[in-house]
Amino acid sequence: MSQQVVIGAAHWIYLSGVAVIVLTMILRANVVVPSIVGTALVVFALTGSPVSALGGVFSASLVAAKELFNIFLVIAFMTALLNALKTLRSDIRMVEPFRVVMKNGHSAFFILAGITYVISLFFWPTPAVPLVSAILLPAAIAAGLPPLAGAMAIAIAGQGMALSSDYVIGVAPGISAKAAGAAVSAAVVADRALALSIITGCIALCLAYLSMRKHIVPACGTLLDRWQAQAGGTAEAIDGGITFDKAEIARGTAHTEPLATDSNIEASLSMVARRRVKWSKCFAIVTPIAFLAVVAVMVLPKLGAGVQDLKGGDAAALVGGVAAVLMMLATLAAEGPRRMLDVCPEHITDGFVFAFKAMGSVLPIAGFFFVGAGETAAQILGLPPGKAPSLLFELIQAYQHMIPDNHVLVAFGVLLVGMITGIDGSGFAGLPLTGTLAGALGPVVGFDPATLAAVGQMGAVWTGGGTLIAWSSLIAVAGFARVPVLEAVRALLLPVLIGLGCSTVAAMVLWS
Repeated sequence: MSQQVVIGAAHWIYLSGVAVIVLTMILRANVVVPSIVGTALVVFALTGSPVSALGGVFSASLVAAKELFNIFLVIAFMTALLNALKTLRSDIRMVEPFRVVMKNGHSAFFILAGITYVISLFFWPTPAVPLVSAILLPAAIAAGLPPLAGAMAIAIAGQGMALSSDYVIGVAPGISAKAAGAAVSAAVVADRALALSIITGCIALCLAYLSMRKHIVPACGTLLDRWQAQAGGTAEAIDGGITFDKAEIARGTAHTEPLATDSNIEASLSMVARRRVKWSKCFAIVTPIAFLAVVAVMVLPKLGAGVQDLKGGDAAALVGGVAAVLMMLATLAAEGPRRMLDVCPEHITDGFVFAFKAMGSVLPIAGFFFVGAGETAAQILGLPPGKAPSLLFELIQAYQHMIPDNHVLVAFGVLLVGMITGIDGSGFAGLPLTGTLAGALGPVVGFDPATLAAVGQMGAVWTGGGTLIAWSSLIAVAGFARVPVLEAVRALLLPVLIGLGCSTVAAMVLWS
């Protein structure tokens, strides 16, 4: 690109569309309609054809679907597996043994966070929150942990640490990398995001523990009785204005029977037919081992082990394939060979319903930002590769003399943009914007785009994913813990902000 960049109407319409989308997020409204309108206007400005503009709305979402459909597949297969495990009650057996090691509130806080993190890393926080809240949270409260501290541990570990890296399922780094451009690897974004999420989460967890430590009391059975008697703050009192209805989805993944006491857990496990008990126990062991093996295959090449490194979408494919096979085996054990043929497709269908409920709104949003990226814009406009303009990059290139060549300002600027996009309570809706910004700003200021994309991902997901916004899925966590959601936001605010600040500094020191 040695020739002079000419800034035209399409560039300014695209920039205006970005500003409108950010403003809409700040106002807590859904950004799908502004994204569709913005796509039509940008395509019209580029082509001068109303027909192309209308077709561009469809093409943009279609290109986004093609680029991101592997993500939907992984979510669908993982959800199908979880549904199969719930039939065997293996999901309960996976976490129930940890109740016995919760001897006091201090250990309960970190055990609760650790188990939430592991389950959320493999199944997302949405199904993990009801499971942990039903089985482990009551035991933690009986051990002396305040309900607010329990909600903080679950939110930081699940909605924060696990969801912001999304290392196993790979939704967040996949969206960030696609938006940042073909030169940015999703695997690199995932690795950077994993490190930053651990830094943010460990700092936030330690600060949260220190802030709640004086409220931890000795174990007492009356603590659980008092907590169960609370009528307010339940998950039924959830505002429906959440972008992806995560709180509603969380309620839908909860067990219908109460599981707060040992007797209720035993009653739930006894619902498994005698012939299935051995399979229930088997899959409670095999499932975590299988996914730990997947993580080992993903991580060992980076540690210098002689294991083949997974390229591109191979990691997501491996996760989805393992989930699909485990789902079929669990269904075979639960239903028998004949019924399995009918039940497996039902699990997969339910998985796709969940995937599109959680992620469907991202497609038109990503479509708008893909119009501004040269690689995907060519597909949307039906042009040969390299013939479409890269609108945001060209804007930044034309006015790069106005951008301060300061890594601190750029890194914290992208973090702030990510946090602003998370205000709508979704977490993932802002990733196309932060990824696009990272891909455009990084080369101009000499900052690694993958690192910038990971920083923006931290801001978007930690804010909107469920730690800093009262109308996000944090309201489900607060509801299950039976604490006021605004009280949870106030308690989480300082630990999470300090954690995000420290992780952003670490990103600059390690990878800028």
